[in-house]
Amino acid sequence: MARPVRFTEAQLKQRKAEYDSRRWANIREAKGSNNLIPGNVPMGVVQPLDIKVPKDGLRIAVIPDVQAMPNVPLDHLTWCGKYLARIQPDVVVCIGDFGDFPSLSHFERGTLQFEGRRYMKDLGAFHQAMQLLREPMEKTRGWNPKLEFTLGNHEDHIRRAVNEDPKLEGLMAIDADLRLPEYGWRVHQFLQPVSIGGVAFSHYFPSGVMGKPITSARAILTKLHMSAVAGHQQGKDIAFSRRADGGSMAAIITGSFYQHSYDYLSPFTNAHWRGMVVLHEVKDGQFDEMFVSMNYLKRKFG
Repeated sequence: MARPVRFTEAQLKQRKAEYDSRRWANIREAKGSNNLIPGNVPMGVVQPLDIKVPKDGLRIAVIPDVQAMPNVPLDHLTWCGKYLARIQPDVVVCIGDFGDFPSLSHFERGTLQFEGRRYMKDLGAFHQAMQLLREPMEKTRGWNPKLEFTLGNHEDHIRRAVNEDPKLEGLMAIDADLRLPEYGWRVHQFLQPVSIGGVAFSHYFPSGVMGKPITSARAILTKLHMSAVAGHQQGKDIAFSRRADGGSMAAIITGSFYQHSYDYLSPFTNAHWRGMVVLHEVKDGQFDEMFVSMNYLKRKFG
């Protein structure tokens, strides 16, 4: 396993200052929505991010669920960082569940498997993984991509833990514990979809009164009527459709960017595809997709 990269406090403060000075992704004033601004945009309404789209479209790299946790290999984050530094996309989207946080899981509590889980260990794995990803990117001069992080349900477990046990308020918090802006990320709330180049991104897209995840790419197109990318679900699924103006739509679900397996899954289910996806020529909700497997990253950068 690759050695984790450690940033000094001075480096983290400098990164935070650089992040604060950038004018990233200002929300467009939506017509007929009382000029909604970040913070009071209704959940479920897609926020268009004001990221300029060049004539030939954007290149957007999407990092699916990493599920970083203690005692699992994380060196693929270095491979990913090197790959991103080579292709230099305009935007990098982390689709959420970058950390697993098994100590906050409701499953397996009171069992032998749960023994030894600790929140601080989970945080350590999260930051180790993030540093492994960002270090090769930071070394690349002249490349300053937009970094967008849509929180997943596993990051949201931190908020849920505090809500269920109020005495933890002030001791645990997503902002303070994950420190994502210090790594350069603009953070979007769990299940708050954002749109870049006419393509919607969210950890998953809920449906129905219970808000259950839409579990197929075809259903995303049927329900959302726009191109979209989601994580949360293992493997990869893609569907295509056409718009009334003749343009194309595509939806992708891909939620497995990790090397480890899970005990609760069968050997067959654990054999799902693992990797990331790059969207080329993103413009007006249309793009050319390129899936990049974990095996490819290992051969080229491992």
